[in-house]
Amino acid sequence: MKNKVSIFLLISIIVMGGATSNANDKEFVSRKDQQFIRHGKPYYFIGVNYWYGGMLAIGKDSVRGKERVRKELDFLRSKGVTNLRVLAGSEGRGLVNGVERLKPSLQPAHGQFEPEILRGLDFLLSEMARRDMVAVLYLSNNWEWSGGFLQYLNWNKRISDSTMKSKMSWDGLRDNTSLFYSCEPCMEDYLRQVELIMSRVNTYTGRPYVEDPSIMAWQLANEPRPMRAAAVANYKKWILSTAAHIKAKDKNHLLTIGTEGIMGTDESADLFREVHALAPVDYLTVHIWPKNWQWFKGTDVNSQVDEVIRRSEEYIARHVSIAGELRKPMVIEEFGLPRDGHSFSPKSKTTARDAYFETIFSAVRKSHQTNDVIAGCNIWSFGGRARPRKGQLFWREGDDFMGDPPQEEQGLNSLFDSDTSTWKLIKSFADIISPKIP
Repeated sequence: MKNKVSIFLLISIIVMGGATSNANDKEFVSRKDQQFIRHGKPYYFIGVNYWYGGMLAIGKDSVRGKERVRKELDFLRSKGVTNLRVLAGSEGRGLVNGVERLKPSLQPAHGQFEPEILRGLDFLLSEMARRDMVAVLYLSNNWEWSGGFLQYLNWNKRISDSTMKSKMSWDGLRDNTSLFYSCEPCMEDYLRQVELIMSRVNTYTGRPYVEDPSIMAWQLANEPRPMRAAAVANYKKWILSTAAHIKAKDKNHLLTIGTEGIMGTDESADLFREVHALAPVDYLTVHIWPKNWQWFKGTDVNSQVDEVIRRSEEYIARHVSIAGELRKPMVIEEFGLPRDGHSFSPKSKTTARDAYFETIFSAVRKSHQTNDVIAGCNIWSFGGRARPRKGQLFWREGDDFMGDPPQEEQGLNSLFDSDTSTWKLIKSFADIISPKIP
């Protein structure tokens, strides 16, 4: 099996690897070797994660939600932000892994879709097009907070309802999620939702998604990991078959996997290199999580920020080397750090975070100056006009969405519109890296 898979990958790379994506259509973001091209020029960017952006214009108060979208997009554009990473659709309802998941869901029950949910994404994309912004849309999730792979496994009886709702250990979560790549009906269910999204015609513009240049790329999922060594062969097969399937249906848009990098492939640089060498995969992604990866201890972020920066620079350098070998762009598409003192309050300072962000932005700026492989970065995560509720740690239905998903403390990594020092820093780099605002 291993040899067959390797031969399959090699053939894919030889047959398709020399292709340049979307080279003849300047409206779409394309790739020429290790650079993105937009409007006929190299495209480098500072962006944000705005995962909930497609959910704001729907629900009980859609008027207020639409107004929030407009104001937040105006704000982001004024700071030079041109690139948003957005969740395209979620799965299931109820508790998952012991926590609330986000609502409403595109597929609340097995095979039962609520297409009206996508009107929110329609609105977001239409407003982004007005502002010359582009979105990376990720199509599912390795993690529980939007249903994702665990929900497909539950629907297909690979994990029980009680297991689904209870809090799993880390090993239990890895064991369960890794089953996705050997569950044929799970992968078929995933593709049904993907095709629903990709076949969408925007109700505001009348433009099919596959013909919409405000979409930069499709992303297979948020942080898909094999989770266990036994799943690696099936993980590689799933990436290749799914990427090829999407590319066959859409010749206009870029495609990427959504990995965290080497950390997401159980620290296997070879596996990370192999899946990103696949011809349908246009670019590499890297996520950096100093808190989750225990690169600092306790709540005193400030005294340890130099170590966080050192380790982040090393992590980026390892991936730059691989991207250079593959001659494909690389995006640092998630990176975050708590506020000073590990506070969740928007009123607290962001001294350590600003120093950390400056390191990431400097790497993008240097790459921009030398036409190198780091094409951009997306901060995790934009909290915009939302604010945490006093005395309430986690998200509840009816609360405003912000950058922190439901399973995380609200305010943990959110970048609010009131974070003046951070936005001043962002704009100073975006003015150099990104296209100037008309």
